[in-house]
Amino acid sequence: MPICHANDVAFILNDRPDLARDLGCDGVHIGPDDMPYKQARSMMGADAMIGVSCKNSRHLAMEFAEQGADYVAFGPFFESTTKNVADVEPADPEVLNIWAETTNVPCVAIGGITVANCEPLIAAGADFLAVSSGIWNYADGPAAAVKAFNAKFIAEQSS
Repeated sequence: MPICHANDVAFILNDRPDLARDLGCDGVHIGPDDMPYKQARSMMGADAMIGVSCKNSRHLAMEFAEQGADYVAFGPFFESTTKNVADVEPADPEVLNIWAETTNVPCVAIGGITVANCEPLIAAGADFLAVSSGIWNYADGPAAAVKAFNAKFIAEQSS
């Protein structure tokens, strides 16, 4: 968290609103099975960022957005080495496009994203990408991965 804050980047903890609150994190990301959104909001307070995974469900995303979620996440879009998603049907990038056209709540694409496969998700309307192994396992190192992802967003904005 100190490294993030020193670089003016929000620190969002995954899955644990209680720990995020106790540590003073900027926010928390929860899945629909982690904790009800309203309970997480009550625990974290009005100023914290709370994002919610919605798998491939626009309906679920709309419910969370109406409750006040700061962002919604769709996915997984690809197989992941970070989480077991073998039993989950991959999300369709079209969900990002429809979401971007119908709401102002930011959306995040998540699940198995790499520099090599992210372009269709960015083009479809992902505001952000949640990436883990695509950063840490990048052949040229994590810093190069971040630069490469940023370049993909810049290229999409220029087109």
